[in-house]
Amino acid sequence: MTATESTPGAPHVPDSLDTVETAPGEGPANGVSPVRAKPRTWGSATAPGYRAGRTLPLRVEAVRQLKRRRTLVMGGVLALLPFVLLIAFAVAGSPGGRNGEVTLMDTATASGANFAATCLFVSAGFLLVIPVALFCGDTVASEAGWSSLRYLLAAPVPRARLLWSKLAVALGMSAAAMVLLPLVALAAGTAAYGWGPLEIPTGGTLEAGTAAQRLAVVVAYVFVSQLVTAGLAFWLSTKTDAPLGAVGGAVGLTIAGNVLDAVTALGSWRDFLPAHWQFAWADVFQPTPEWGGMIQGSAISVTYALVLFALAFRGFSRKDVVS
Repeated sequence: MTATESTPGAPHVPDSLDTVETAPGEGPANGVSPVRAKPRTWGSATAPGYRAGRTLPLRVEAVRQLKRRRTLVMGGVLALLPFVLLIAFAVAGSPGGRNGEVTLMDTATASGANFAATCLFVSAGFLLVIPVALFCGDTVASEAGWSSLRYLLAAPVPRARLLWSKLAVALGMSAAAMVLLPLVALAAGTAAYGWGPLEIPTGGTLEAGTAAQRLAVVVAYVFVSQLVTAGLAFWLSTKTDAPLGAVGGAVGLTIAGNVLDAVTALGSWRDFLPAHWQFAWADVFQPTPEWGGMIQGSAISVTYALVLFALAFRGFSRKDVVS
């Protein structure tokens, strides 16, 4: 049976290519008039009022993530760390210089600015890696784990739009975590040790206002240096349905980078490791700041991050989503 044939006895429904005969005088001279049927829209990706840019708004995604328990727990841990250090210094006192060397830790109790810088120093290597890996690694993988990812895409939310929304919110929450820790530390340190100049371990001081500006620069650099971890976590999140796998994988690879950086036999190859530049911000706490290390570290971190983000978008656009 061809496409134009019909089952005997079944009513025929004309389509846009069908014609019907009319009685003489009711149509054209040849007695045949084409049916003015609307074009079919079956399978079309659009609908009246649909705008891809309006799907999954950032505000909706941000509210969803802020209400999650892991977000509240991580915020509480970061806010609690400065008070733990305050108690430690109150019990044990300032460690003081060892072997004639004075470090940033030794000046922690000099002022609120010193205490905030010390909190960044003890947390930048590992603690601040966890919220970045958690927020970026739990984006897509959690939706797949809940079996809600396919329903989001069927809404329909374009894949690129879904990734952009989740990545923007994850990076925003990671930046908020970077800001929360030094802000709480500065407030707690000022209450405990007073508002005063920042004492430089190598000698000299920075005025309190200048020290606050330098701290803001340090926070911005720490966030940029953590973009590699964010890229790793986000890429892994598009590859697995297990959020713990994405988060743990990003943290594990970051730790592996720190271990490789400690291998001095690698020589100049360590300059290509993001971990090699993670404490380059210490050069900012000088009377005349040095920017060379921070510039190199930022360039390497951003380069790695862009490659990982591109791999995530490319892989997810071709992935069969069944979760």
